[in-house]
Amino acid sequence: MSFVHTKSFKYLKNLLIGLGASVVMIGALGKLNNYSWGGLAITAGLATEAFLFFFLGIIGPDKDYFWEKLYPGLDNVGSNIAPLTAGDLGKPTAGPRGLDANVVENNLSSMLEELQAMSKSLGSLKALQEVDFSETGDQLKSMHNFYTRMNDAMATLNETVEDTKMYKEHMTALNKNLTSLNAVYGNVLSAYRG
Repeated sequence: MSFVHTKSFKYLKNLLIGLGASVVMIGALGKLNNYSWGGLAITAGLATEAFLFFFLGIIGPDKDYFWEKLYPGLDNVGSNIAPLTAGDLGKPTAGPRGLDANVVENNLSSMLEELQAMSKSLGSLKALQEVDFSETGDQLKSMHNFYTRMNDAMATLNETVEDTKMYKEHMTALNKNLTSLNAVYGNVLSAYRG
């Protein structure tokens, strides 16, 4: 790996471009205000910038990403590139450090499925957010009133059950008394006839 592609060179390149641009700006300010050093500063800054842009034109752009491994045919201008969800993207090709395009595609498709599931969940949450709960308080009060009345009715029903048990006991006692009275009355009638 050459020095041109190292992080140190990239940092140095950006530093020199920034310093050159700042010297140009300060020189322009000096020139606008008619300071004696303005012409020299703007000349030094522009010369530095011209050198850097010339040098950048010679070394060419860096190629940091390997998108053509994920999208075969990306290097060809007229190629028809299928989206990730369109299916087979061609033969597996080994990329940087043994990266297999099919492995990348499989990982991305599972990530896409997870993102779609998260999108559905977020849609459900948005629908819940849009629900109007303003009448919920009134509905809860109505339900509370219903349950209160239901409890009162159940208490009344329990009292009625107790009253029914007492009525049944009284009717049983009355029935025994009537049976006894009928037996006495039958004996009186038998004695009177006889």
